[in-house]
Amino acid sequence: ASVALLVVSASGKLYSFSSGDNLVKILDRYGKQHADDLKALDLQSKSLNYGSHHELLDLVESKLVESNVNNVSVDSLVQLEEHLETALSVTRAKKTELMLKLVENLKEKEKLLKEENQVLASQMEKNHVVVGAETEMMEMSPAGQISDNL
Repeated sequence: ASVALLVVSASGKLYSFSSGDNLVKILDRYGKQHADDLKALDLQSKSLNYGSHHELLDLVESKLVESNVNNVSVDSLVQLEEHLETALSVTRAKKTELMLKLVENLKEKEKLLKEENQVLASQMEKNHVVVGAETEMMEMSPAGQISDNL
């Protein structure tokens, strides 16, 4: 096993230690194996920094009000674009998560409905066999045996 240790002191000084592979190789390997997790954490931390979508939309509206558009700097617009892209990424990730949960729930419901359908089909088969046996019994009995006692 390769071990990497990073320590940052209160004064901001960085200390590192690695065993086996060098520190860069260990961190690269970790980054490759956990890229999706790191991306999700990055998006979540960015979304926390920017506040709610409503606040972000209010910020966009205030910066792009017609009377204020000429006073907005390019850097401010680039930063605003990054905020919007991050919010969009977080929203899409949440939407995907919710849709996957919905698909999972629908698959579970489908499974339950198939099981219920099999039970009902089995009951219908049993009822069909019973009705068929009763019909056979009625066909086999002679017509003369039923009497009218009036």
